[in-house]
Amino acid sequence: MVYLSPEPVVHLENTFERPYDNAVATARTCYSAKVIHADDVSRDETARTRRDAIAQSIYKAGHHTTIQHAAFQFVLDNVSRQFIWSFLHSHPYYNSEQVSQRYVEIKPENFTVPALREDHLTMYRQAISEMMEAYRQLTELLAPVVQAEYKRLFPARDVEEKRWQWAIQKRCQEVARYVLPVATHAHLYHTINGLTLHRYHRLSQQFDVPGEQKLVVDKMVAEVNRHDPDFFKFIEDPLPLEQTLEYRLMQTFGEDARRSSPKAFIREFDAGMGNLSSRLVDYKINAEKVMAQSVRNVMGVTESALPDSEAIDWVLNPARNPYFSESLNLASLGKLTRTMGHPHFTFRKKISHSADSQNQRHRMTPASRPVLVRQVLWDEPDYITPSLVKTIPQALDLYQKAMRRTWEVMSRLVNGGEKEENVLYLLPNAFPIRFEESGDLLNFHHKWTHRLCYTAQEEIWKTSQEEVLQIRRTFPLLGRYLAAPCRLREQAEVKPFCPEGERFCGVAVWKKDVADYQRLI
Repeated sequence: MVYLSPEPVVHLENTFERPYDNAVATARTCYSAKVIHADDVSRDETARTRRDAIAQSIYKAGHHTTIQHAAFQFVLDNVSRQFIWSFLHSHPYYNSEQVSQRYVEIKPENFTVPALREDHLTMYRQAISEMMEAYRQLTELLAPVVQAEYKRLFPARDVEEKRWQWAIQKRCQEVARYVLPVATHAHLYHTINGLTLHRYHRLSQQFDVPGEQKLVVDKMVAEVNRHDPDFFKFIEDPLPLEQTLEYRLMQTFGEDARRSSPKAFIREFDAGMGNLSSRLVDYKINAEKVMAQSVRNVMGVTESALPDSEAIDWVLNPARNPYFSESLNLASLGKLTRTMGHPHFTFRKKISHSADSQNQRHRMTPASRPVLVRQVLWDEPDYITPSLVKTIPQALDLYQKAMRRTWEVMSRLVNGGEKEENVLYLLPNAFPIRFEESGDLLNFHHKWTHRLCYTAQEEIWKTSQEEVLQIRRTFPLLGRYLAAPCRLREQAEVKPFCPEGERFCGVAVWKKDVADYQRLI
């Protein structure tokens, strides 16, 4: 038994009718004078024998694009936020729509409970109960300040109306959830292609939650097997945890180093951050020059005809570039906007588990996220405190006590011999993730202009502001048009400037410089 809570639920909601036959048909089409169809590769015994030989050959040779065509849409339930963060959303090849902790109240029964020793189980469940109570109390303590700020922003709205009460409640929950554990359950739609599912299976037993990962992936594979028993005919066995690269490297450190390294690492990492949550640590030094030249290359003109500043302005100025006022993101398809793919940046970041769970949804700015147990100090609380909590002494006191109590329980469990994989589920959403994130201007531009909106999660909003200001200082030609989406629409003269409708933040952000952005809720 892996869990004492309800097991993860996996249901194959939608897929191709015959994914295996389709994969072989696509392979044969590459070498055929006509398109080969699924019926062609399975019409008789001879065709099926040839089909299987081709499938095995191309799989072993690594020609795996053929199994990317088939998509599998799963409905998942009773899966932990830890599993989603560490596994499902830690790569770019997926699409998910999941229940939001920002907007949906958490219920007491919605937590992963691993199979612990009986005495440890009592401590674990008590910790969950205390974190839920802290969540409830914190939501109540935040409400008066949030309501007052909401009334200041929207003086014409009657805050007693149900729809505005709900808007206030959501903002309280968004902050209160920092005290909840990453064991919190979620439900979601999760869509991947056949190649990604093969990769899931092969690496299902890597850090951080190999038990939950293997259980969920095995169920995914079983669901597909029920639909098409041939699709995984040549699937490879999962790599045991002990054979993963991360585990093997970890074993090269002695026991003393494994115990002492996290504390030294955190001290070193945090010292390099200063007062920033995201710090620009690397970039292409000729970013502006290269981008400008790539614009000239696209249009076939000389530098004298189109100087650097003018070339960049044509791409990044919303008054000239209509793509930035579109609701669709067209930048990766436009010939000129693809020049934004040449400037490249790396940021060192420290944000909460909760914030990074949203940050990682920007799949085209990939990050090297940690083996989480290597960044945890079991004997020392380590957490991010939301700005709103800091403004309310009673809330701050409650928050700090909840964190100390959580770490006290985790320390007792680890020192009592419990598996660290199980104890990790008690980490609060507030736990800081320390990592590097890289990307090009094309994809950072999309991220920044959306996350600078005042309705974005506070930490991501703040890191986006920090990143944009650093880019502006380093590359003024690239940074001068980076701003919230309403500012881009205002420059493009597209009304309404705010595209959020009733979700309007209440502030005319389009009139503000990024350096002057401030918000409480």
